[in-house]
Parts: sequence; C-alpha cells; structure tokens
Amino acid sequence: MANLLKFEITTPERVVLTREADSVTLPTADGEITVMPGHVPLVGVLRSGMITVRLGTDEEYLAVAGGFVEVSPDGRVAALADSAERAEDLDLAKLETARVKAEQSLEEMRRTDDVSAAAALAALEHELARVKVARRHRDRRPLIMPNQE
Repeated sequence: MANLLKFEITTPERVVLTREADSVTLPTADGEITVMPGHVPLVGVLRSGMITVRLGTDEEYLAVAGGFVEVSPDGRVAALADSAERAEDLDLAKLETARVKAEQSLEEMRRTDDVSAAAALAALEHELARVKVARRHRDRRPLIMPNQE
C-alpha cells in the first residue's frame, strides 16, 4: 500500500504501538485533528482523550493523557505521551470504579484549593478518556468504506 502514515506512540516506560495507518485522529490542545498522508508538518500538544488509528476498515483505539505529537513531512506521526493504553488492555468495570473515585476526589478538592482541584480534574479527564476508549472497543462495529458497498 502506498501513501501510508507511519504511526508510533511511546510513553516514558515503553513503545505502546507502532503501525502503518491511513489516518490517525488525535486529541490536541487546539481540538481534535485527523492526520492523513500529505498532512502539513506540525508539532502539537496532546490532551487527555482517545486516539483512533485507521487502516482500511480496521480501527484501533488508545487512551492517552498528555504529551506531544509530531507530524513529519515524510508521513511519520510520532506521539510522545505521558501515558497511553490500548483499548484491549483496559477493563471497563475497573475503569468505571476509577471514574467514580476521580469524580468524588474532584468534588472534595474543589472545596480546598485550586491546585488540588486542577490535579483532580486532570485525573478525571484521564479516567473519562480511558472509559471512552474501552467502551468504543467493546461496542465497535466493522467500518464500511464507501467503495466496499
């Protein structure tokens, strides 16, 4: 296949995923972006959210919390994340419990100081992203491309 992206996401601990892709959708500080072959080079800040990696009709989902992304002129997309997890590595039941705890922590921190509240909010955003990725993975249906109907 010609004109594919070369996507890699790493954390301080490990390389989470390396694969070719038709497109990669990432959550950035300026909003969600989709990178396709020929995309203008850029460097951006990742925020907590879901990354979607597409190749043909296959989609893979990752939960990410913070970091940076670089899109190179040669079609490389390198994401350096504070944390990143593949959907199949997430346990939805445990994540729902963690989300509830993060919401409770945020409510408690709002009564104390702004710094603690900001940290609790960041933790909640991360848990919400993980839940979204796990649900998307659980509920996913095959993607039908227009030329395959």
